[in-house]
Amino acid sequence: MTTTSRRALWEGAAASYLGGIAWLAQITAFPYFLFPELGALAHDILTRPRGTWARAPLLLIITPLLTAAVGTYVARHWAYGPVAVLLIVAVAVLVIRALHSPIAPAISAGLLPLALGEKSWWYPPAILLGTGLLATIAFVRLRWLSPVPTPESAANTLDDILERPPRDWSWVAFYLVFLTVGATVSELLDWHFLLYPPLVVIGFEMFAHTRVCPWADRPLTLPVACASTAAIGLTIVAHFGTGPLAAAAATLCGIGVLRLLKLHAPPAVAVGLLPFVIERPDFRFPIAVAAGTSLLVAAFLLWRGLSSSAPVQRKS
Repeated sequence: MTTTSRRALWEGAAASYLGGIAWLAQITAFPYFLFPELGALAHDILTRPRGTWARAPLLLIITPLLTAAVGTYVARHWAYGPVAVLLIVAVAVLVIRALHSPIAPAISAGLLPLALGEKSWWYPPAILLGTGLLATIAFVRLRWLSPVPTPESAANTLDDILERPPRDWSWVAFYLVFLTVGATVSELLDWHFLLYPPLVVIGFEMFAHTRVCPWADRPLTLPVACASTAAIGLTIVAHFGTGPLAAAAATLCGIGVLRLLKLHAPPAVAVGLLPFVIERPDFRFPIAVAAGTSLLVAAFLLWRGLSSSAPVQRKS
């Protein structure tokens, strides 16, 4: 089997996994089992069994669980606004730094309940189930099923560097400024998904790993990718509901958009799954995604210009 065929097979497996989680969310009537960042996590872990995320199953379980608990607590005690957003993100980043965890999508797990107004303490266990199953798959595949590492799959690729905890934190102040502006505008417009949760992860990776982050190398393509996956996810939910086949289709369409644009940005797959957890999503969602992503790109380009930090050209 060729490398391309093998990758396509595991991308199908990732879509099937999301479909299974969507089925669980459907029969329990609790949509948050389908944590949107599972799309990015499943895609990377199943297509790169020796990647950084796949080799950290315990942190894959612990990190999102802790940030989800923090996010739930804040959502229960604070209204949406810059203070609540900054508190969640700051604690999530501290958790990642304290644990030396590579699981940056955990930041999204913390912000999601605030963005959705979800205050149930069932939310953290729902996150735990999805990430726990994925961690189990990653552990089993890594230990018994994955092939012997090749130079392409060894843990020294740009993907692995991107997923590792950052070593330089000089960018944090500017990142927090972006979050403050985004949360303030979101609050004033009552448009919470202007600062949609995966965007915080996308921004974290852009600022923390500028020299290797693939979408930092092509920032102007990012709003197109995220708005496209958002529109596709919304269309699928509007016409086919939130069942297993719909979730699998949204995942595959997200992967297809990234291939069409030749952009390696797994968090964009998560954006297409957000309509599955938003109550009555409408046309404003992809518009908010496009606006929020454009705001991030503008902030990033300003910071990069001020810091004179140019990303390394990434080979396709």
